Amino acid sequence: MEYCNKDEALRAKSIAEDKIHKRDFISARKFALKAKNLCPGLDGISQMLTTIDVYASADQNKIRGEVDWYGVLGLNPSVDDDDDEEIKKQYRKLALMLHPDKNKSVGAHGAFVLISEAFGILSDKAKRLAYKKRRGLIRVSQGSRDSAIKLQNIEYPSLSPVACVIFVISYSPRTFYDAFDK
Repeated sequence: MEYCNKDEALRAKSIAEDKIHKRDFISARKFALKAKNLCPGLDGISQMLTTIDVYASADQNKIRGEVDWYGVLGLNPSVDDDDDEEIKKQYRKLALMLHPDKNKSVGAHGAFVLISEAFGILSDKAKRLAYKKRRGLIRVSQGSRDSAIKLQNIEYPSLSPVACVIFVISYSPRTFYDAFDK
């Protein structure tokens, strides 16, 4: 059987909990890892480490003052827009581990709220697109010769956004549509 210094592990876990209360997540992680190394089977230590990771990601990985929701879920921001399954899978994994009914560690409820908020943003395609634009992960196209612009769900080929706005402002609707009939 493995040697387990449970008294020292409990002391390190207690210090980690205190550090969580003080929002010192780097030190909290250090003491939680120490507790896990001293006694790998210590009750709730894996859940505590996950809780600390969620808080640390939300607290430290802010971009332009906004939380890195991909980091909160432990995902790479380059996850494809069509890959909703990976987002759901990671959320479910964290939700099972952090749900307040199953995780009694300090801060579990707050970490669960954070991952729920992250899932709410990243699982909705429109919210995810807006979030990626705010973070600069997607560049808004300035239009090109072969691009198509959509205004009011009507497609106008080969016009830049500026040209479409000028047409909309300058011409009556009939003249605007006649320009494309030629």
